[in-house]
Amino acid sequence: MNKFWDYLKTKAFRNNFFAAIGTVILVVIIAFFSLSYYTRHGEGIPVPTLKGLPVEKAIQLLKDQGFGYQIDSVYVLDEPAGTIVEQDPDAGTNVKVNRIIYLTMVTRLAPDVTMPDLQNENYMEAVATLANYGLKVGDTTYKADIADHILQASFAGHVIAAGAKIPKGSKLDLVIGNGAGASEVEIPDLVNQDLDAAKFAIKGAGLTVGTVTYEGSITDSSNVVVSAQFPVKTDSSKVSLGTRINLTVTQGKKADGSN
Repeated sequence: MNKFWDYLKTKAFRNNFFAAIGTVILVVIIAFFSLSYYTRHGEGIPVPTLKGLPVEKAIQLLKDQGFGYQIDSVYVLDEPAGTIVEQDPDAGTNVKVNRIIYLTMVTRLAPDVTMPDLQNENYMEAVATLANYGLKVGDTTYKADIADHILQASFAGHVIAAGAKIPKGSKLDLVIGNGAGASEVEIPDLVNQDLDAAKFAIKGAGLTVGTVTYEGSITDSSNVVVSAQFPVKTDSSKVSLGTRINLTVTQGKKADGSN
């Protein structure tokens, strides 16, 4: 054991020890620089900015600079189809030539969504509902109606019902009730109609049944027809909602050729 400790104190041991350390350091340095050379450490070219470019232009730019590419697609509302919206690596990142650059572009085909039920919703509620479904409001038309909510929705000129499938991002034209209804309505033509039908037509037009005058001998009150009315029906006659329509009725069946 003493000889071992004596050997550690010799000059030969010190020379061998430092030579061994030097050899290890030299091997590490050689390996480091060899690996750096092999991988071209620190070398490369920056990835170009591709976001916002049409996909055709982005691909050509990558080809010109020696990059490969791989494309995925996603639907983005309000973004033009074929536009690059994501890239990996980011613009400005130094990479080697032939590196694959991953692109995400806006798909040209919008996915279908289900038409929501807008019945009984007012305009603001309908706008919010459509936005939640990825849809938009196109033209709006107000119609005289006692209701003040959505009366009808149409897409591409066709009325569309709740539950139908339409492309996401589509614009829907809305018909909305003005909450007031029509202030004037046309007078219905009641002559030669039986009394019950005449009353039904009056109420359906938003008018009121006025005085009913029985003319002549009435033997069957269930079989009378209108012989006259006031106000009378003309080509352009209109009256306010609720106007009373007075009727004169006579016994008998409907006249030939009557409505």
